[in-house]
Amino acid sequence: MELLANYLFFSRYASRFPCATVCTGRKYVNLSCCFQNGKQMVQEGALTALASVADSSQDHFKKYYDAVMPYLKAILMNATDKSNRMLRAKSMECISLVGMAVGKDKFRDDAKQVMEVLMALQGTPMETDDPITSYMLQAWARLCKCLGQDFLPYMHVVMPPLLQSAQLKPDVTITSAESDDEIESDDDSIETITLGDKRIGIRTSVLEEKATACNMLCCYADELKEGFFPWIDQVAPTLVPLLKFYFHEEVRRAAVAAMPELLRSAKLAVEKGQAPGRDESYVKQLSDFIIPALVEALHKEPETEMCSSMLDSLNECMQLSGCLLDENQVRAISDEIKNVIIASATRKRDRSERTKAEDFDADEGELLKEENEQEEEVFDQVGECLGTLIKTFKASFLPFFDELSVYVTPMLGKDKTAEERRIAICIFDDIAEQCRESALKYYDTYVPFLLEASNDDNSDVRQAAVYGLGVCAEFGGLTFRPLVGEALSKLNNVIRHPEAQHADNIMAYDNAVSALGKICQFHRDGIDAAQVIPAWLGCLPIKDDKIEAKVVHDQLCSMVERSDAQVLGPHSQYLPKIVSIFAEVLCNGKELATDETTTRMISVLKRFQQTLPPDFLASTFSTLQPQ
Repeated sequence: MELLANYLFFSRYASRFPCATVCTGRKYVNLSCCFQNGKQMVQEGALTALASVADSSQDHFKKYYDAVMPYLKAILMNATDKSNRMLRAKSMECISLVGMAVGKDKFRDDAKQVMEVLMALQGTPMETDDPITSYMLQAWARLCKCLGQDFLPYMHVVMPPLLQSAQLKPDVTITSAESDDEIESDDDSIETITLGDKRIGIRTSVLEEKATACNMLCCYADELKEGFFPWIDQVAPTLVPLLKFYFHEEVRRAAVAAMPELLRSAKLAVEKGQAPGRDESYVKQLSDFIIPALVEALHKEPETEMCSSMLDSLNECMQLSGCLLDENQVRAISDEIKNVIIASATRKRDRSERTKAEDFDADEGELLKEENEQEEEVFDQVGECLGTLIKTFKASFLPFFDELSVYVTPMLGKDKTAEERRIAICIFDDIAEQCRESALKYYDTYVPFLLEASNDDNSDVRQAAVYGLGVCAEFGGLTFRPLVGEALSKLNNVIRHPEAQHADNIMAYDNAVSALGKICQFHRDGIDAAQVIPAWLGCLPIKDDKIEAKVVHDQLCSMVERSDAQVLGPHSQYLPKIVSIFAEVLCNGKELATDETTTRMISVLKRFQQTLPPDFLASTFSTLQPQ
């Protein structure tokens, strides 16, 4: 690190001493030779290395900060010649990465000076090929991440040129594919593609600047949250049309990523009273602008990986909009999800047919494998979107689900991948949990799949299936009652498996224990409680699935609070085990129980101290671990 700092120092001053020889550590360097043969290259290399070290070491870079920042600022302020444009650009990159690494508190004193230089530079006319433009856009965004809300005073300087770059039109030249006219084929900045009978030339430098700007807008919205609100009315009309910008994938990707950030900014600003003259209707208006555009773009998107990103963005937007979505929008989203499932299944089928071709080889097989993995990510996002719609609209979504179910149910087939089966099961789990009595009509179709999948070879499928059995036990009432015996058998297989608590299987185990507890609670009269309840207690506490742990331990606490005779056991024989469970849960702080549950557990233990015989208590506490 000191050597890098020395390079920066000596490269700055060596030209004043053309015959100098200096010491860096134990080595002597003849600077006249070094810098006559690439002074600027050495400086740029040192800056790149420093930036990489800072980015990798993060907070550990603080001890070098005071040594390197003066040199970085000196280059930023003094490398003003045209020949030093890249050097100055690299210094911006390095300063911003160092600032992010050491954090706002350490960087604050130098930040103002750096920002003043950048603001002055921002207002300087630059040539179209000047690398400083792109580097400065990225440096501003990093400085925003470093400074957070303290960056807001500079936004009025940053945003105008950023919007201008994001609004750049693609520089496109179109000629006939058979034409003898060349599209500046010797220009490295132009990319040429042939589509049908047309040859299209696109200047990539313009697109790269546009993509960088779009990414920066997304970054500002993400970082500043409600603070970004004043620019939403300019940014949304700029980025929404770019959801279908097919000239450059990175532009589309940035626009897609920005959609939920814009909605979140607007929603937070309204909720926190930082949007003068605006209310929830503004959020609704923005949602109505963004979500239909996302759905339309999804319908036309040619890239599978981008489809997945669009579904992810759509899901976030739906979560933010919630009940602001109207019936027509829900209909459009559901129809598009159906189209996505059909298109994905068609692509997979075509790939499967391709494997039967005579010229199919191992390299193509690897490529098709990667493409099928991308399809699974699409299905995963489909499941997330449906889960959000189900949780938001509950039983009122069921008419839409009825139309989709003919596409979801086949995903449960044994010929499908484990991921497809897991997603289909999770969709039904959400239906059963959120729609409750209204979901009973689906039990005959889906619960047999849950029972079968409870012993699936894939642990993720098992986890989803046993979780679903727990949901059905809780909300299925008399519809689930005839299936209790088979469900107990399946859960027992999961819990008693020799490798049940192996790292790969533990989440399925925890969910099976939770499901068993719900059967004990809601179907007590349909089981042999004298055997099942002690078996359930013997599995507690569960520790890996933190969500289910809190549910189960709250359930046990409620049973003990009401002095459930079968849980306490004959002559309170299970009480030592219960105290042991409570003690272990309490020792884990907030990990395994909510604050409310831990408070109630402590009250129960205090009550035991006051009401139980001292000998019994002493015997019970003697079974606990020392801690």
